[in-house]
Amino acid sequence: MNKGTLLIIDDLPDNIKVLRAFLSHAGFDVLIAGEGEEGLQATEHAHPDLILLDIMMPGMDGFEVCQRLKSQENTKYIPIIFLTALTEVADKMKGFKLGAADYITKPFQQEEVLARVNAHITLRKQQQLLQKRNLELDAFAHTVAHDLKNPLSAIVNLSDIFLEKYSVNTPLDSEGVKKLTTIYRKLSKTDNQYY
Repeated sequence: MNKGTLLIIDDLPDNIKVLRAFLSHAGFDVLIAGEGEEGLQATEHAHPDLILLDIMMPGMDGFEVCQRLKSQENTKYIPIIFLTALTEVADKMKGFKLGAADYITKPFQQEEVLARVNAHITLRKQQQLLQKRNLELDAFAHTVAHDLKNPLSAIVNLSDIFLEKYSVNTPLDSEGVKKLTTIYRKLSKTDNQYY
């Protein structure tokens, strides 16, 4: 059962081997990138559900990779978990400020990594479902507004005609004219609200 696609960006083959083994066994598809630029390309190509990212790598470090991914519209919502030997609070804060979802220090415990990955994958899927439902709700609201627009337009037009024709030629009391004018204004406001 595929629980999602993970991308590991790390330059140390031993770390990759251990992570890939237990995460694959846990039901994830695991992709590998050995350095930052390769990680950016793999993200663009595969659009993983989550990225496990080392910080200290030759060339482009993990902070820069994170910053670049978070600055692009098509990758900014992919959760990134830093998995690194850097333990200073300043490093952790920098990672979070760049948009990381989590931060795990090495040496890591497999159970902790798996628990955090599962939590962020679940959160990501819930966010995607919410986004999908919001789009469906917007489409439904647009359809309802469109379906209501025609009858409301007819009512507004009829009330306009009624006001023009009967308020001048027919002796309506001032209270009746006020009520018709109020109805006309409210209907006009409602009609224009949807478009």
